[in-house]
Amino acid sequence: MNTPKPYKLTISQKPTYLHAIVTGQNSKETVMGYLQELRLQCADRGCTRVLIEERLEGPRLGAIDVFEIAEEGSNRAFGSFRTIAYVDVNAEGDLMKFAETVAVNRFLSVRVFSSVNDAEKWLLDKDR
Repeated sequence: MNTPKPYKLTISQKPTYLHAIVTGQNSKETVMGYLQELRLQCADRGCTRVLIEERLEGPRLGAIDVFEIAEEGSNRAFGSFRTIAYVDVNAEGDLMKFAETVAVNRFLSVRVFSSVNDAEKWLLDKDR
């Protein structure tokens, strides 16, 4: 019997990248789970560029959890992704920029944005 996932991942194929929208309850397990599933989906589709639109509900994660997710996620994603644009619509403060710094310091091309439009523009500019 399958345990239901604490999130829903919806993926749309764009011409040069995947757009992933994730909803559900905010937790370290949720974020680690959807990032792993997304990595596998991208590998199956031969896609190395992704826009993640996170719409998780509930209390924001603490700095230690954010660091651990960014560190472990970067290690798992290394070599799988060329570019990741990330939008957390419920972000508060500077924790997402902190996560971006952790990932970039581990040689993962990640950039955090406050809007999907800005993230899409950046991904399309990277195509040129």
